[in-house]
Amino acid sequence: METTTPSVYLSPSVQDYNEYIIGGSEEYYMNLIVDAMVPYLRASDISFNRNNPNDSLAQVIEQSNAGEYDLHLALHSNASPENLSGMLQGPDVYYYAFSQDGEKAANIFAKNLSDIYPNPDLVTTIPNTTLAELRRTRATSILIELAYHDNYEDANWIAGNIEAIAENLVFSLAEYFGIPFVDPL
Repeated sequence: METTTPSVYLSPSVQDYNEYIIGGSEEYYMNLIVDAMVPYLRASDISFNRNNPNDSLAQVIEQSNAGEYDLHLALHSNASPENLSGMLQGPDVYYYAFSQDGEKAANIFAKNLSDIYPNPDLVTTIPNTTLAELRRTRATSILIELAYHDNYEDANWIAGNIEAIAENLVFSLAEYFGIPFVDPL
């Protein structure tokens, strides 16, 4: 029986204008996480492509749709509405509301993020029909807002846990694809 290598399109945020309260940008930290995912992806035999930080969202979606990917994984960090600035916390895992595979993936990623996020009760899954990376990509897709970059605790959690987050995300990919997770170290 022939097995195929699972394939993922990695879409770290292209939003360099979303500044972290501790310095740096959403684009910067999400790309650090994707960089740290690469050894885990290779060790676990998960094929991948990723966007270029200079691409527009339309270009990212076009590139994803041009390939044969089993999952489109968008990585972001969140910001509170102005009246709640700095007060909200926690990862949100969005999936396209009409996708059973998207819901399955979102639940796996949320469950595993709960193992490393300091307050697991704040990890949520949210169905959505409006986010372009969920609605317009051909592949099953999820969009993860890893934490709030306008909250000191959340921003510091992301900045201080790049490797752990990367490992956790690839562990979740392996679980979703039903393949063994292999630690490259």
